Amino acid sequence: MAEQLPFEKPIIELRNKISELKTFTVEKDIDLSGEIEKLENRLEQLEDDIYGNMNAWDRVQLARHSQRPTTMDYIDRLFTNFMELHGDRLYGDDAAIIGGIAKFEGTPVTIIGHQRGKGTKDNLKRNFGMPHPEGYRKALRLMKQAEKFRRPVICFIDTKGAYPGKSAEERGQSEAIARNLIEMAGLRTPIICIVIGEGGSGGALALGVGDRIYMLENSTYSVISPEGAAALLWKDSAQAKRAAETMKITATDLKELALIDDVIHEIRGGAHRNVDVQAGYIRQTLKSAIVELTKYNLNEIVNKRYEKFNKIGEYDHVNGVMVDE
Repeated sequence: MAEQLPFEKPIIELRNKISELKTFTVEKDIDLSGEIEKLENRLEQLEDDIYGNMNAWDRVQLARHSQRPTTMDYIDRLFTNFMELHGDRLYGDDAAIIGGIAKFEGTPVTIIGHQRGKGTKDNLKRNFGMPHPEGYRKALRLMKQAEKFRRPVICFIDTKGAYPGKSAEERGQSEAIARNLIEMAGLRTPIICIVIGEGGSGGALALGVGDRIYMLENSTYSVISPEGAAALLWKDSAQAKRAAETMKITATDLKELALIDDVIHEIRGGAHRNVDVQAGYIRQTLKSAIVELTKYNLNEIVNKRYEKFNKIGEYDHVNGVMVDE
């Protein structure tokens, strides 16, 4: 049974009512088609009203949905001949980051992404999608390999953040993230980044320095979780909903702030409602991005990437306000 989010309760109740009427019609051989049609029309309008007017906290909940498609779900639908590669050649393998080589529409590419688990056992194996340093070093190894063979790099971002435990810190978590930022900034091959769920803090940014950065409509991207921000700002994590609105973490907000390039449309009710259709939307975005980026030579790619990030957060040093580019 699909996870029910609080704001979806009226929709779920109406769907159940329609289902009950359809069952009653079959069992009792009574024609209730007129009533069912009216309820279905009402359901469509209700879905338009609710899904068309979601606030930031609603989108946070959808981004965290237990059935939200993962990196591997999209790999299966978007790419052919995927071969997963393991290990950082320094310490070990990290199942919280999946990566390898594949073909996209006939073009060889390197794919790297955070991978959340499905179910308790898988989540424990993948550390709930929170990578250790070896995960980021594996990602960097694959990026450097892609640079060598001039393959575009496609990154799928979906993590609450890098693992903050003692073992990760002992093995150099912050250095691994910082190294990725440096290397991605100058990587001599196209990089396309897509936030498919949660984009949390440096753990997300370590795969987020790209020539094109996209977000699914119901994904989030932020330096801290709403709960964490609420605890810092108001000493109360229960104020997470308020924090989500204040932080401007939704795809629409970040597009307006020019922090991402575009928003990928998401099917009504969330990507988990139909993964195949959602993958189709992502496919169109990837196709146009690869065609555009492969027109440039390697020097142009790096220079344009530098210009892109150099424009983020420009300030008027006289008045102390952000310049509206």
